[in-house]
Amino acid sequence: MMTATANKLLFLPGASGSTEFWQPVIDRLPPPLDCVIQAYPGFWGEPPQPDVNSLDDLSRWIVGQIQEPVIPVAQSMGGIIAVQAALQKPHLVQGLVLAATSGGMDMRRFAAADWRTDYRVEMAQLPHWFADAAQDFMPDFARIRQKTLLIWGGSDAISPLAAGKFLQRTLPDAQLAVIPQGGHDMAFSHPEEVARLIRQFVSALADV
Repeated sequence: MMTATANKLLFLPGASGSTEFWQPVIDRLPPPLDCVIQAYPGFWGEPPQPDVNSLDDLSRWIVGQIQEPVIPVAQSMGGIIAVQAALQKPHLVQGLVLAATSGGMDMRRFAAADWRTDYRVEMAQLPHWFADAAQDFMPDFARIRQKTLLIWGGSDAISPLAAGKFLQRTLPDAQLAVIPQGGHDMAFSHPEEVARLIRQFVSALADV
């Protein structure tokens, strides 16, 4: 049976900040899972916050709002926020789901495609915090003790499978699930598979 301490999922979008990104997956996650999509101030009609002017500010603002047990589910650059939550509030972060993310790594070592130039052009109306970010949390990965589910697409050029395999080796308690034909937008292209993996992971956490 699922426990009350492991049924709230906090969904973190990637650099687009789109709250619609995770919706196809959430539609396939039934109760008792409590799914919340985190909106980012200043993105897609969300009012800005005067003290949120960088990715570090955004992470601090979101992590500061975590006041109860939660499982962050993060895509792409949202993984940077999820990793900080796990490090700063280990007593509340019950587990991690990282999908096609850097988690705060230098992705050049994995020959990842550079998305930042196109992002600044195509998302010119949005804050550029994610594109300007240069966080490096690799030295801190060994301190992440939460069980972690890594979901990767076998056809992802932005976050190549090599990055997921590296995280699996580096994080103390991580499992890697690969969707062979999945790209960087797995939640949209393969929502049923992603939702199934999340359901299985959360159920396993509740049984521990």
